[in-house]
Amino acid sequence: MESVERSVRSWLASGKDTELDETVSGIINGQITLVDVVKALGQYLTSEEDELRSKGVDFLSSVLGKCPLDKLNRQAVRVLVAFHCSKLEDTETITPALKGLAFLVKFPPVEPSDASDILSALFKHVKMKALVQSTRFFVFSIIDTLLVKHIKALRDMGREFLDGYVGLAEGEKDPRNLLLAFAIARVLLTQFDISHKTDDLFDITFCYFPITFRPPPGDPYGISAEDLKKALSACLSATPLFGRLGIPVFLEKLTAGSPTTKRDTLQTMTQCLPVYGAPVARDFGRKIWSSLKLEILQPIDPQTESEALSTLQVFVRTIQGSEASSGEVAGLAKDICEECIAVLREPEKAQAKAAMKVLCAFVTVSPTLSQFAISQATQHLVSLFHNPDEVPSRPAVIILLSDLVHATRDASSTAPTPPSRMDNATTDHVPLQPSKDDLLGVFTVGLKTPSTVESALRALQGMVTTTGLFTDEEFGFIVHAVDELIQGDNVEDISDNALSLLSAISTTAPHHVADQILPLFFSSLPDRAPVKEAQDERAAYWRALSALSTLCVHPALFEIFVVRLTTKLDLLSGSLSGPGQGSELETVPAYAHSILTAISKTLAAKVEKKDADVPKYVDRLLPWLFKLFINASLVKAASLLLDPRLLQVAGRIISLVVETLPLERQQRFTELLFGAYLKGDVQAITDGLLRIPSDTPFHPLNSDATTPQRYTVVLFSAAVVSLRKEITLPVENLGTFLELITMWSDSREAAQTQREAAWHILASVVNKHTEEPGISSFLTARLDVYWLTALGNRDATADTRRHSISLWAWITKALLVRSHPISSQFVDRFFELLGDDAVDWDAARAIGGLGSGDIVLTKRNFAVVKVLHAQKFFNMVLPRILEGAKVCDGSRQETAYLVALASLIDSVPKATYRTEMSSLMPLLLRALDLPDPTIRASIIATLTGTLKDVTSDSTTVSSYASTLVLAMLKNCMLADSPEPRVRTAALRYLSLLPGTVRYDLLHPYKSQVLKELAKVLDDPKRAVRKEAVYARTNWFKYNG
Repeated sequence: MESVERSVRSWLASGKDTELDETVSGIINGQITLVDVVKALGQYLTSEEDELRSKGVDFLSSVLGKCPLDKLNRQAVRVLVAFHCSKLEDTETITPALKGLAFLVKFPPVEPSDASDILSALFKHVKMKALVQSTRFFVFSIIDTLLVKHIKALRDMGREFLDGYVGLAEGEKDPRNLLLAFAIARVLLTQFDISHKTDDLFDITFCYFPITFRPPPGDPYGISAEDLKKALSACLSATPLFGRLGIPVFLEKLTAGSPTTKRDTLQTMTQCLPVYGAPVARDFGRKIWSSLKLEILQPIDPQTESEALSTLQVFVRTIQGSEASSGEVAGLAKDICEECIAVLREPEKAQAKAAMKVLCAFVTVSPTLSQFAISQATQHLVSLFHNPDEVPSRPAVIILLSDLVHATRDASSTAPTPPSRMDNATTDHVPLQPSKDDLLGVFTVGLKTPSTVESALRALQGMVTTTGLFTDEEFGFIVHAVDELIQGDNVEDISDNALSLLSAISTTAPHHVADQILPLFFSSLPDRAPVKEAQDERAAYWRALSALSTLCVHPALFEIFVVRLTTKLDLLSGSLSGPGQGSELETVPAYAHSILTAISKTLAAKVEKKDADVPKYVDRLLPWLFKLFINASLVKAASLLLDPRLLQVAGRIISLVVETLPLERQQRFTELLFGAYLKGDVQAITDGLLRIPSDTPFHPLNSDATTPQRYTVVLFSAAVVSLRKEITLPVENLGTFLELITMWSDSREAAQTQREAAWHILASVVNKHTEEPGISSFLTARLDVYWLTALGNRDATADTRRHSISLWAWITKALLVRSHPISSQFVDRFFELLGDDAVDWDAARAIGGLGSGDIVLTKRNFAVVKVLHAQKFFNMVLPRILEGAKVCDGSRQETAYLVALASLIDSVPKATYRTEMSSLMPLLLRALDLPDPTIRASIIATLTGTLKDVTSDSTTVSSYASTLVLAMLKNCMLADSPEPRVRTAALRYLSLLPGTVRYDLLHPYKSQVLKELAKVLDDPKRAVRKEAVYARTNWFKYNG
């Protein structure tokens, strides 16, 4: 008891929580009871001094708030309830008393009689307008808890409870309390008999509509306007009794509200109308339609129009009610349809399109109304189309019918098929079925007129993508119509809409496309490459290949596509096998590249769709590819086929196929691949298509390999990169294999394309097989031997060392993305090179590039990529870069650190360095003086991205505002920045500054900026002049 009294006295003097915690701990441990607490507080609870009395009650309430719910018995609860209710009469103790009751009502021993007593005391003594927000919150919390735990007792109170609550809730404005008040109101509206209090409850809820609350900047409570809107809408839509009172309010807001208010009103109506019911909706039907019609036929913005259409759908669905399945359309719904049909008499007018949107909205309301709207609209528009006097209106008619077709298609794809129609699911449930022939006739006629052809194609696409609408014969008829259209024009000039239509048909009836369309395109592909001067012929085969690539995604068509294009390449192989002469050096490889690109593009689309037929092309396409290029590499004369661009696109095809192979099939392919490139067994990888004589071996990875054979390693690399990490590479020792690849890439005879292929192999294998025997020794050898003989060898040429830096970077990145511990040692070696004048900038750029993404070490290629590896790398190297860059001694090493920083910032995600901008800013500003335009452009882009980021710290920009202005002015001048992209980036940054930095900070520079920007208006580059105009305008309008 003495400890309790001591804690009470101490708390009354200091207000520290430690005394409260000691008291609660004693109650939990059974050392003291709440009776002891009340006794210790005795003199304070009845003190004549207001402050002591209030503190005494507050201490007791705070103890209740921290006390476990199982520590109060029934007798204690009854006494405490009576005590706290009595304290509500005292204005000095009402706040702590409400606080105590808010905690007390959560205890299990509280009974319904206690709930009634508490509420009666609240209604009698609490005057909400005299209380602050936090105290009012206790009141709402008490009622909310009692509704959850003792709702029956509250119902039994009848009018007393509802009258009392209305009095308490009336006039509340604080959003924190309103969220709770709206939740309480919804329970009352759904769980209580409110027939005698409908008007009062309507007043205390609808008075808040629409919500105009906007949270203040940095709001700690996190209450948004959307939270309040959702809570209020739940109240307004809680009872049908609000219908006759609420709809006039909605209509008034629609008439006089702002666009935001209109959208909020429409969204709320959409939620409320089904609850208010059909009788109420019918009574107000014409008024509602009149208001909605105004928002649809004369919209103020697309968003409001869309909301009005959604509300109209719900409104019509509500007024129809049970009539929706009666088979007849009558009343207001019919009148609306007829009114819209009347508007369609002038299809070229703007309101006709809006009227069609209304009819399209009806398509999803009910099957009966959908059928009625479609039949009425199509009948009228088809008749209008065939009227000789309305020929000028035909383009507008087809556009309207196209909109109707697409809306019906979309509705059919989402609506479930009625059980009674399951047997005839292909035709009976399709709303367009009765009008199909009329529509098809209109659209096929539309294909014959230039002004309507594109709209007709779009409309036909909507029809062919409607499930169950057309038979196979009708698909053939449509393809034939498009075939005639293509033959009437140049086959190469086919439009995107025509391609989309044929592509849609190919998914259902590919044989029609194969028989009628594909021959036209294949016949437009020449057997020999057009000469350089034949620009029209070259453009023609580009367009034909693009069209074929779009059309031939379906498995049946893709098989034809591959056969025909590989045949074309075989015919070209005669021209490609030799060195070429004159224009052939460009035209023949260009034609072959276009063919391979078409295959690659189509294959990529199939992989994206996860088509099941892709893996089979490991046997049908890849052997032919390997045969084509390996055979070219064995020819003594140089071959045009070994152009690096052709090899890269061929490698892309190989990668796409290999990545889709299951594990076992990938393993078999890997054995054939390594057999060809390490042992010279090309017969297996080409499936017997290529047999080479014994005196012409194929050993592209040998040190003495010919240049043509070395180029084929690009294909080998593409396949290796796409292998799964579970694949066992068929080599005796992985370390030895990687050593071979390293020596091969370091050869003086290696071209850049060959080196890059080797580096990709190294990165992929190291990343996926780090734990396997041989890799560890290989990595150790890089650190101990290769470093000394290659990167750190100052006697080697600069070019040789640069190539070694690139190789080292790929190995390092392979380790970094999987967060391997040894990666830090590889990174350390880069920093050692920053003091080497020969390769310091190359090493600096390599450090920055380690955090960037690439096309090799990706999840798609089955690489091991750990989460946040870029963040970890950034955190590892940034302190070292900052330390080296802050030396400010003007040395070349300091500059190298700045280059490393600029490259790093450019390669990692913005979120990685956002919090470090305050320390990075001075260094980035110094880096703007570097001579490399690429670095300067990337730094300005980084600063611009930070400026646009609303979450960034604007104080950092403000602190360096003057320096930034002067630096950007310098970089936008032609004399200081010959590179246009640097000038453009600097001007774009200057344009954004006035919207970020306070006027008083930039005002001293306004006249200077305007003067200097006037000079940039004469820049020789149009893009620079354009940005200068924007920047100067923003600065001219910049005022305090």
